[in-house]
Amino acid sequence: MKIAMMARNAKLYSHQRLVEAARDRGHEIDIIDTLKVYMNITSHRPGLRYHGEPLKGYDAVIPRIGASVTFYGLAVLRQFEMMGVWPLNESVAIGRSRDKLRSTQLLARKGIGLPITAFAHDTRDIDDLIKMVGGAPVVIKLLEGTQGIGVVLADTERSAKSVIEAFRGANVNILVQQFIKEAGGTDIRAFVVGNKVVGAMERKGAEGEFRSNLHRGGSARVIKITPEERSTAIRSARIMGLNVCGVDMLRSAHGPVVMEVNSSPGLEGIEAATGKDIAAMIVAFMETNAKPGKTRTRGKG
Repeated sequence: MKIAMMARNAKLYSHQRLVEAARDRGHEIDIIDTLKVYMNITSHRPGLRYHGEPLKGYDAVIPRIGASVTFYGLAVLRQFEMMGVWPLNESVAIGRSRDKLRSTQLLARKGIGLPITAFAHDTRDIDDLIKMVGGAPVVIKLLEGTQGIGVVLADTERSAKSVIEAFRGANVNILVQQFIKEAGGTDIRAFVVGNKVVGAMERKGAEGEFRSNLHRGGSARVIKITPEERSTAIRSARIMGLNVCGVDMLRSAHGPVVMEVNSSPGLEGIEAATGKDIAAMIVAFMETNAKPGKTRTRGKG
């Protein structure tokens, strides 16, 4: 196969591993800087260009779209889809997962376990909003954010009100969520490829940090997840429409609750914790499933 990988930083561990795995399995792969691609949006001959040359002849595309370039990255990915190039994750699915409100609503509709979540525009009923999610402490999240950025733990009702008012005063949309105290600052990342959990790790936040992201100094260890956690991860990936993702869950008193479905999960932590060649598993999935024009949404949505 000839594979394009949309990525801004070719030196990241995850990107280097995917390139290594693809080449080891006999494929040709190019890393393309997402923001340097430009497009010709034409009815019958959609095209992409890069450094003055057309991007063509690719069988598949691996979208590694950073949160800060989601809008433009999805536009480029839709153009690949319109050209009949098979995407590892489709544009519509990535768009769903990046919008925390939409993804939460989709998961709730299908009965996936979630922390109690509130969303509002008007701040006049903050007291009731905080009460609705079980009272302080509460977690306040920006609708778009990743790696723990834009996530605040408010310990008291007073601090929660201050943070909510500050975000809304800046015209920023937020979610207010129940704080799962019993999780103890740890979460589970289940790595899904296709309809299978290929690895799982428990992440623990650094001392004094409630966020367990490895980018924020957290640590990880391999973990055996329960059948319910495995089913929750697979169902969540399917609901989002993602072929490859990291499903982040907390162990609550009433079972697993999903915090996020990450459409561009890092490979370094999961490969180090599990000792598995996750990159090769992703490429193997592509070998089985990548077919020209097989994209379900064909750039729609």
